[in-house]
Amino acid sequence: MIKPEEASSLQKGHRARLREKFLAGQLAEYELLELLLTYSIPRCDVKMLSRQLFKKYGSIHKLMTDSVESLAQNKGIKENTITLLKLVHKITELEYKSELDSAPIFYNYAKLENYCKLVVGGKAIEEFHVLYLDSQYKLIEDSLHSSGTIDWAAVYVREIVKKALDLNARYIVLLHNHPTPYVSFSSQDIEMTMEIESALEKLNIGLYDHLLVSGDVVYSARNMHLLNKINH
Repeated sequence: MIKPEEASSLQKGHRARLREKFLAGQLAEYELLELLLTYSIPRCDVKMLSRQLFKKYGSIHKLMTDSVESLAQNKGIKENTITLLKLVHKITELEYKSELDSAPIFYNYAKLENYCKLVVGGKAIEEFHVLYLDSQYKLIEDSLHSSGTIDWAAVYVREIVKKALDLNARYIVLLHNHPTPYVSFSSQDIEMTMEIESALEKLNIGLYDHLLVSGDVVYSARNMHLLNKINH
């Protein structure tokens, strides 16, 4: 039988090896999660917990973007772990946002899509955001327009237009999520998009895209030819 002090020594040795492998760039994603958990659960073996979480969520990204309430339902996850996961999530989100601030969004659309996944992916309710852009297609502000229910979020065209004028925005990107995975734009989504596009067009403000996050997919109204105008 392994004595407690021997178990503690083995655990410390394992964690040291994880850190060494990480610094050498040799950790698999599930091991990255294990290493991350060691900082919020310092006195327990987290290997089994990390594997259970990775099996359930499939990726660290999905784990980070899960709601606080849902995360708390996982056995073994306490406030410290939830705080750490959300802290990493926020730092990553801010890093992507800083890149959208400094260059036109279309320079690297993958970064824009990743940012959208971080902002609204994994949410249990619908959120509607508006990304206001300057004349160089750089991000001025990401505004949370509304939060709704599992299948609906309010959209107020007049408020979107007013804020665009207040910010002197030249283009906007609409962003919302569908909590149900792999569900594309509804007919209501398309009608609302056209209404906003028409209102903005009268003020010479372009609707560059409407992005929808559902599951692991980011649907683009622009790429799906759902916009009336192609704003370059």
